[in-house]
Order: sequence, then structure tokens, then C-alpha cells
Amino acid sequence: MTAQATPRKPAIPKQALAAKAFHWVNLVTLFAMMGSGLQIYNANPVFGGRAGYHFPDFLLLGGWLAGGRHWHFFFMWVFGLNLLWYGLYVFSTRRWKNRYVGKNDLEALQKSTNPKRRNYAAHRLVYTAFIPVLLLAILTGLGMWKPVQFGWIAALFGGWQALRTVHFLTIPTVLGLMAVHSLLALNVGQWKLVRSMFT
Repeated sequence: MTAQATPRKPAIPKQALAAKAFHWVNLVTLFAMMGSGLQIYNANPVFGGRAGYHFPDFLLLGGWLAGGRHWHFFFMWVFGLNLLWYGLYVFSTRRWKNRYVGKNDLEALQKSTNPKRRNYAAHRLVYTAFIPVLLLAILTGLGMWKPVQFGWIAALFGGWQALRTVHFLTIPTVLGLMAVHSLLALNVGQWKLVRSMFT
């Protein structure tokens, strides 16, 4: 009689402490900025929130216009500095080499029949897409924060209305990328991979 081999449990992915800290800070600041941004929209007649659609209170942060602005500008700095230090970390540790999309990934998405390879390529494409969207959110936010000092930003987008429209559209774009990012991670490493990014 031979002993049956005990099935080995799949290894739990290990993430660097810096990656976990970045994900936590990013998640909290993004949702705080969305809540305070919707508060500004609701309370500010310039944006049409008073006369048009009103977002429900449970989505808002700040209580009123000035409160929403205070929270939004505070978390703007936290969000920007978090992106800056993590970008420096990724660059200094050379993680950017296997984190962002390359020519091989684009070819894999078109030609590869390996689902795992295609998944990794799609994940790198989403990582890369985050960069211009987040930079666009910061740039348009700066233009709205200091319209006199950064008047050239509004001019770059063709005017104030276009500037705030682009800034507002970065919210659903970021949420969509976050959803795809999470689904791809679930597909590759199931829930334990997503959990490893935070715990």
C-alpha cells in the first residue's frame, strides 16, 4: 500500500510593503476625492448640481460646498504625493520593466492563444492606461483649483467648461479601470492575489 501524496496548497502571493501602502492610500484618497467632488457638484451652482441631477447624500463628503472643497483639496495633495513616491519607487527598483505594456504584450493580445499570457498582457495595458488618466485628473484639477495662476490649463482644453467636463469624466474612467484591474487580478490569482495587495 502506498501513501497518497497530500495535495499542496497554492502559494499565497507576497507583495512588497510599499505596494500594499500605495494601494491602501490610493483607495482611500480616490474614494474621498470622489465623495468630496460630488459634494462640490451638488452644492455649486456653477456646475449645475443645484438645478440638475443631485447625487444622494451617502455618496457625498463634506456636508456643504466649502466643506467639500476643503476635503477635496486636502486629499488632492495626499493623492498626488502618493503617486509621486510610488512612481519613484517603481522607477528606482526597476519594477517598471515588467509592470507596463510593451510591444510583446500588444502582439500577445492579438496573436497569443495562451489565456494566461493574454491576461498578463491585458493587465499591463490597464496599468499603463492608469498613468495618463490620473495625470489628466491632476492637471485638470490644478486648472480648476487655481484658475488665475493656471489659466493656461483651461486654455489648453479650450475653456473652463471643457476643463471641468474632462475632470469630471476622469471619475468614471478611473472606476472602470479599477474594475478591469480587479477582474484581471481575480482571473489570474483569484481572491488571494487581490487580498495580498492589502494585507
